[in-house]
Parts: sequence; C-alpha cells; structure tokens
Amino acid sequence: MYDSFNRNINYLRVSVTDRCNLRCTYCMPVCGIDTLPHDQILSYEEIVEVVKYAVLQGVTKVRITGGEPLVRRGITGLVQSVASIGGLKDIAMTTNGIHLNRFAKPLADAGLHRVNISLDTVDPNKYREITKLGQIEDVFRGIDAAREAGLDPIKINCVVKVSSDEPDALEVKKFCESNGLGVRFIKQMNLETGQFSVVEGGDGGNCASCNRIRLTANGDLKPCLFTDLAYNVRKMGVEEAYNAAITNKPACGSINMSNQFSNIGG
Repeated sequence: MYDSFNRNINYLRVSVTDRCNLRCTYCMPVCGIDTLPHDQILSYEEIVEVVKYAVLQGVTKVRITGGEPLVRRGITGLVQSVASIGGLKDIAMTTNGIHLNRFAKPLADAGLHRVNISLDTVDPNKYREITKLGQIEDVFRGIDAAREAGLDPIKINCVVKVSSDEPDALEVKKFCESNGLGVRFIKQMNLETGQFSVVEGGDGGNCASCNRIRLTANGDLKPCLFTDLAYNVRKMGVEEAYNAAITNKPACGSINMSNQFSNIGG
C-alpha cells in the first residue's frame, strides 16, 4: 500500500510490551514510567490479526520490539504465529540481548529470521552505568547463542551522543568487525524536540523513503515515530485504523509528546 507521498509501506514494527528489564538512561525517564495495565496491552491474537491485515495490504517485513520483547511471556508462540502468515519475507526482533542466550534457538525454530541487539559500549562498567541493571556478559552470551541458532545477520544497534567517532562507538565497531557482526550507529533522539537523524549503517530516519508504520503495545497504529498521530485498533477496528495510519502518514517527522521510547518501540 502506498501513502499520499507515494512511499510503499511494507514494514510493520510491533511493540509487544512497554516493560523492560533494563533502565537505559536515554530511553527511560529519570522519574521512571507508569506501565500499562495488562488489560490495555494487546493479546497475541489481536497482534496476529493486525499483522495478517497488514500483509494483505503489502507488508512483507515485521520487526518485533518492546520495551524488551523477551520479557513478555509466550513470545516464542507469537513469533510462530506470525511466521505462519503467508507473504512475510522478513521477521526480525530488536532486543537488548540479556535473555537471548535462553531464547535464541526457540525463536529461530519458531521462524524468527534475525535479530538486532542493543550494545552501546563493550566496557562492562560503562554498560552497567548506562543500563543500570545489565551485565554485559549476558549480552555476549546472547550474541553467541544467536549465531549458533542461525539468526543471521546479527546487527548491533549502538546509540551515540554525537557521532560514531566517539570512543565507545569505535570500540563497539572494532568488536563487531572482529566478530562478524553488522553495526548501526543511532544518534540519540528526542521525541519532544523532534531531534532525529538518519541511522548510520541503516535506513531509519530518512523520511523521504520511510516505509514503516508502528503498532504500540496498547494497539495504537502510529504512522511515524515523531508524531502524536495514533489510530487505535481496538477502538476503530483493524481495517479503519490501518488505513487511517497510512492515509495520514506525514511527509516528515516533527515531535511526539504522547510517547516515550520505552513504550513505542524505537
């Protein structure tokens, strides 16, 4: 399906939860977040219904995100259900990697194709400082497990303050080159001020060629990360909400005062 700017919308990002087992400083506000009540979070059956409709409209790529998707119970079953939908060419997941050592093989067996893993430094102490709760050794084990499970390619998402020339970013790049991993550098964004840029090593942030919409954990279909526009599939129905999101997708992102990165899926 094409939007009003003739962009082919073939990519759906699905946030399955607003909860996370880390507290990264650039993602979680200092005051913390109020998590959604469980009855406001879409069931897996509802998510599959949205994905099925999206595929009928031309979506060929789905990425499962959070929060942290591996903290939601039954996530492997969702992947299996999504993988059974004919027409999808790419099923990916973005994860912090903490639980990936346990989940990599079951996810691959269920039909997941590949993973992006968040890693902003390879220094254990700095990693703990950034994430507040994480142990970097868990991420390294997750990377190894993903490779063994055949989740390929494995890409590393590295958030930088200004550029990929920063010391931690350079160390992450060196680590990725030594271990056969792809790397994407993502400049720190701000939803409220509309601060974003094109991802180095990826295509995110390029509004002119944006091909994606987002489904939040509470059922909002958002045509753009940097907008307050949202169309809820429970209130409007899947077809009406989906068509509204495509029709009203803006030419370029502006600001988003309604969400945090922790509940929109990045």
